[in-house]
Amino acid sequence: MEDGEDGEQYLFKIVIIGDSAVGKSNLLSRYARNEFNLHSKATIGVEFQTQSMEIDGKEVKAQIWDTAGQERFRAVTSAYYRGAVGALIVYDISRRTTFDSVPRWLQELNTHSDTTVAKMLVGNKCDLDNIRNISVEEGKSLAEVEGLFFIETSALDSTNVKKAFEIVIREIYSNVSRKVLNSDSYKAELSVNRVSLTSNGNDETKQTSGKSSCC
Repeated sequence: MEDGEDGEQYLFKIVIIGDSAVGKSNLLSRYARNEFNLHSKATIGVEFQTQSMEIDGKEVKAQIWDTAGQERFRAVTSAYYRGAVGALIVYDISRRTTFDSVPRWLQELNTHSDTTVAKMLVGNKCDLDNIRNISVEEGKSLAEVEGLFFIETSALDSTNVKKAFEIVIREIYSNVSRKVLNSDSYKAELSVNRVSLTSNGNDETKQTSGKSSCC
C-alpha cells in the first residue's frame, strides 16, 4: 500500500488461469484496453496488465497476470501464483474438456497460493451459445460446490468482462478490510490495521456469489 494525497492506494495481484485457447488473453485485453484479437496467439509464459479502479475513495490497482494454459509451461508459471489474492478460472462454454479441467486448475491454485484468494469461475465465449456444451446450470453448480463466484462472459462482444474483474477486485478489497490477508508480505505492504472495515462493494459482491450472470 502506498500513501497519497487522496488516501491509501492498493495493489492486488490477480491471475487468470485455465486451459489453452479458452480466451484468457482476450478477456484481459478486452478489460484493460477494450481490444479483441480474433487471431491472438497462445501466451508464452506470463504477461500482465495493471488496471485501476476506485473503491471507498481509495485507488485500487489490480495487476492482472495472464498465464499460459499449455501443459509445458505449467512448471514455469506455478511460481506466479504466489502472492495472488484473486483468480479467474476460465473455461470455454463450447468445449467440455476445458470445463472438466477446472478442478485441476483449482487444485494447482490452492497448492501454490499463500493467502486468501477471491476466486471467480468464468464461462467464456457465451456468444457461442448455439454450440454450447456446458449449461449455465452446470457452471453455477460447480461454482457453488467449490465456493466460487460465477459469471459467463464474452471477450468478443464485451459481455460481463468488466463486471467479472470488478467483482473479484471488490471482493479482494473486502477481504483486506476484514483483515483476512495476514501473510507477512501483505502485513508489510498493506498496513492492514489502517484499512477501513466498511466497503461499499460488500453487499453487491456477496449477492453475486454463487449466482449466474450470463448473456
